[in-house]
This record gives sequence, structure tokens and C-alpha cells, in this order.
Amino acid sequence: MGNDTGKTESTPQRGTHDEEFDRGTFEQVLDARRDDFDEGLDLSDLNTQPMFVNIGPTHPATHGTFRVYCKLDGETIEKAGIGVGYLHRGFEKIVETKPYPQVIPYTDRLNYCSSLTNNIAYCKAMERMLGLEVPERTKIIRVVIMEIQRIMDHMICVGTNIVDIGALTNFWYFFNARDHLNSVLEALTGARLTYSYSRIGGLAWDLPEGFRDNVRAALKKVPRAISDVRGLVVKNRIFQDRTRGVGAISTADAISYGWTGPCLRSTGCDLDLRKVAPYYHYDEFEFDVPVGANGDSYDRMLVRIAEMEESLKIVEQGIANIPDGPINVDDKRVMLPSKERVHTTMEGLINHFKVLIEGPKPPVGRIYDATETPNGELGFYIISNGSGQPYRIKVRPPCFYTMAALKYLIEGAMVADIVAVLGGLNVIAGELDR
Repeated sequence: MGNDTGKTESTPQRGTHDEEFDRGTFEQVLDARRDDFDEGLDLSDLNTQPMFVNIGPTHPATHGTFRVYCKLDGETIEKAGIGVGYLHRGFEKIVETKPYPQVIPYTDRLNYCSSLTNNIAYCKAMERMLGLEVPERTKIIRVVIMEIQRIMDHMICVGTNIVDIGALTNFWYFFNARDHLNSVLEALTGARLTYSYSRIGGLAWDLPEGFRDNVRAALKKVPRAISDVRGLVVKNRIFQDRTRGVGAISTADAISYGWTGPCLRSTGCDLDLRKVAPYYHYDEFEFDVPVGANGDSYDRMLVRIAEMEESLKIVEQGIANIPDGPINVDDKRVMLPSKERVHTTMEGLINHFKVLIEGPKPPVGRIYDATETPNGELGFYIISNGSGQPYRIKVRPPCFYTMAALKYLIEGAMVADIVAVLGGLNVIAGELDR
């Protein structure tokens, strides 16, 4: 735009100076300053001592209350100390003061991601101690709900582990499908987390109307979720870099630590109690036992994903073959009489109170019974002194033995590897500490 003098105003340019810039002089000054800095630099002045860091007991990546105390050299874990016991609920001592049937709700709080399997494992051990054989209908129903819980437990383990590594979408794929399965169990038990559905000698009640159709409808959601997650992670470069070779363990070392379940099978060992010591007609079901090859975090997650598909097969076979008949044994030692008998007969009322207040009285002795739960071998070692309360119950939790190997798995690894290793071990603190 012109002005009255006939001159134009020039627009000032950013970064310019009135004096001409001398590139050579500038670089000379820069080199001189660099030399002065290098001459004064003494690396011995830097603090190169090890750093000690706590991961847990309150940390989002631990998935429970336990402590990993690390001695770090940069990002490398030189030494690690593992501390447990922060969630100790005194399960094994509390149940010594309860009649045998009242122990069942306490088992819910062991692995609370698959409570039904804990209920059934305890009841199976007690039935063996009492010499009871549950009806065929009960056996197949227990198989169906245990395998549904196995799928749900693996979805939590794999979904949350991948979230910790850095991918959220997989979590939603699994939990959308898991919610449909949870709705099926809610219709059956009235609960969504701690179910207390099993009973010594049977079940709390029979299947609701439409249970089979509800299960089949929910099962249709699972294969798509598995396919979506597998497609996102199996060939994902970031996922492979974070998990392949991370936390690897050999079969021999895993066995020496007492590993069972998917963690052991990820090393190539096909040990599964449903195959080697079958119960509830598992030997009549058609399913495979997925195994890994390297025993690392990658294999531990992929084995669980494959196990979901095998559990789907078992549930479908079980649903199609649930026999008719009773769901409870006919034994007054363990089963409550009908409400009609309680309200109308003295014998029924007495029987009701004796079962609830005194509990069944197994013979003096001891027994160990194990069940293949989602995390591995869950065993109950029960000692009876002939009373209606257990003299001693010792739980053999699968989590405790995998956690014992954590120090071995992470020493020499990076800090970020702890997250990938912990998620694959699927340590549940309620089962770990008891």
C-alpha cells in the first residue's frame, strides 16, 4: 500500500540482523565452548551406583498386592526380591472353625476370576473323603460350568496382560464376549463373581429354563473374539518384541519350581489332570491339550488362547449330553431336607440343623485331591479328626509356584519385562496368599 511520500515500507524479516552473519566465526566460538566443556567433563563425577526400586505392592501392573524389589543397573534388573503375603486372609485357619459346608464361600475368594472351579475342587475333595459319588447329571453340569470359567479366566489373563504391554482393543474384544458368558452364570447362580453354587454331594439347585440355549448363544460370541485378538497380536511386531524370549523357562526348571497348568504347558510339557487323571468323564470328551515350545511370555499367552478353543469344544459336547436325573446325592449327612419336611416333621428339622450347624463328619484320616483349574493344579489336603469341622485344610494353589519363579525369570531382564512376565503368569493374589 503506498504512502504520501511515494516510498514503500519493507516488511521486516524474522531472524535477520543488521550486521552480516559470519558463519565461520560462529563455528569457531562453538568449537571453543565444546572443548571447554569436554575438558571439564569427568565421568567419575556421575552417580553410577545401582538404583533400588519398588514395583508394588500397590502398582497397577502387579494385578495384586505383592512386591517386587529390584536392584537396577540403568534399566536392567541385576537382582530382584519378591515379597508376598499382603493379601493374606487367613483362609486355611478360618476354615478350621467352620463346618465343612460353610467352607464353600471361602473358596470363592481364592482365584476370584474363576470362583466356580474353586467351589467344585473343594467339593470334589470332600466327596472323595466321604465316599460320595455325585449323580451323572451333576458331573456334566460341573464340567460345563468349569470350562466356561476357564474361558473367562483366560480372557481376563490375556486381555489385561496385553493392555499392560500397550494394546487396549484386545481387552474389549475379550470382555464383550466374556460378559455374555457371565450373564449365563448369573442366570444360573444369581451372582457374577463369587458364586458358591456347588455343594458337597451336588449342586445348590438345578439348571434354569433355557440354560442350554443361553450357553449356545453366548458361545457364538467367543470364536470371533479369539479370532480378532489372535489377528491383532500373533504377528504384531511390537507384541512379539515385548514377549518372545521374555521370561523364558525350560520344562525341567518349570517342573522343579512346581509349575502346572498353562504356564507349564507353554514349555512343551502336555501335563493336564483332565487327561492324566481324568474325573467327571473328561476322558470321554474330545479335546486337545495345547502346548508351547519356548516357555516364554509369548507362548504362555498363546497357549491360553488355544485352550479357550478347546474349552469351547468341551462345553458344546457337555451341553449336548447333559443327562436327566437328580443333581444331589441321597445322603442325609450332607444334603438338606426339603423345606416341606423341615416345616412339617421333627426329623426334617433336626436333619436341617445338624447339616448346617454340625456339618458332615467324615472318618478320621487325611486326603489330597486335585483339580485342573484355569491356572493349573488346585489341590486340597484335608485332615479329619472325626468332627464336623476340618482339623486342617491346606491349599495347593497353582499361583504360588509360578510366583516362586518370578525372581529367576526377571533377573537380567529389563524393567519393562516385569509387566509382560507377570501378566503371563496370571498370579491371583487371593490364591497366592490364602
